[in-house]
Amino acid sequence: MSVVLAGVVVFLFSVFFYCESVVFVVAFARKYVKYCFRWLCRYEKKYYLCTADTRYWLTLIINPLIIKQMATKIRLQRRGRKHYAFYSIVIADSRSPRDGKFTEKIGTYNPNTNPATVDINFERALYWVNTGAIPTDTVRNILSREGVYMMKHLQGGVKKGAFDEAAAQAKFEAWKNSKVNALNSIKTKDEQAKAELKKARFEAEKEANAAIAKKVADKKAAEALAKAEAEAAAAAENAEATEPAAEA
Repeated sequence: MSVVLAGVVVFLFSVFFYCESVVFVVAFARKYVKYCFRWLCRYEKKYYLCTADTRYWLTLIINPLIIKQMATKIRLQRRGRKHYAFYSIVIADSRSPRDGKFTEKIGTYNPNTNPATVDINFERALYWVNTGAIPTDTVRNILSREGVYMMKHLQGGVKKGAFDEAAAQAKFEAWKNSKVNALNSIKTKDEQAKAELKKARFEAEKEANAAIAKKVADKKAAEALAKAEAEAAAAAENAEATEPAAEA
């Protein structure tokens, strides 16, 4: 009985200390949440001022943040001129500035066309994605649209034995063809819309020119009528003036 009672007491004390440590960590995080970036900059100093339990939780929370902050990024590097920017897709350290030093250039991205023009080295992009490089949101969308993540997914299926390399390639080609057809349909619709807009503008301009020509013709006709009436009135006055002179 005493052994059971001791076990219960030990269990209760362990639960109490565990809850106390969790509450302390939550309060600590809430108190210093707005200084999280300062924690990252002065990690060593803050780390050794904490208790053992807090050091453990900080190691679990902050170390992944530091690793993610220093990871290799796939991102855009701005090129072009003012109001007409296009971008290079580069592999760079996350600590480097946006337009600074980079490891490798794997493609270009021009958002000024409709749809946007992407020229990418597919093999190198797939290599860096498989290596663990972290893309930005825009680059992730670009790589997904170009099929890099689709190929990564299919390669994962090949490694797991779900299908072989030939089946994976066939699936990728089918997916790529569907994307090309969709892109071509978008281009066709865009060209048709441009042609219809051009035709509508031409018809509107034609109608406007016709209306202007009608106004000009009406104005000239009114001026000619007024001139003819004035000449007729002047002739009548001259005739009236000559009649008394002839009688005299």
